[in-house]
Amino acid sequence: MTSKQRAYLRGLANPLDTILQVGKGGVNENVIKQVDDALTARELIKIRVLENSLYTAKEAAEEIAESCRCEVVQILGSRITLYRRNLKDPKIVLE
Repeated sequence: MTSKQRAYLRGLANPLDTILQVGKGGVNENVIKQVDDALTARELIKIRVLENSLYTAKEAAEEIAESCRCEVVQILGSRITLYRRNLKDPKIVLE
């Protein structure tokens, strides 16, 4: 992913609400399943890592990205923005 594509996705993600949270349970199968489903439906999502989590935002982002085969667009404080193109029905077009 190029820096221009990443900047474009950051702009699209700015008004989005956080739809998932990683808490003290950490990154478990349930979180991975929810992220996978959300990426399939939306392509671009925001996740928040709570203070009581055992993970830092960077650690959680790396583990989720590896498990869900998605791109980490941005880590800003405790918020993570993830992107994965939907091959069957793409909603976001990257140039």
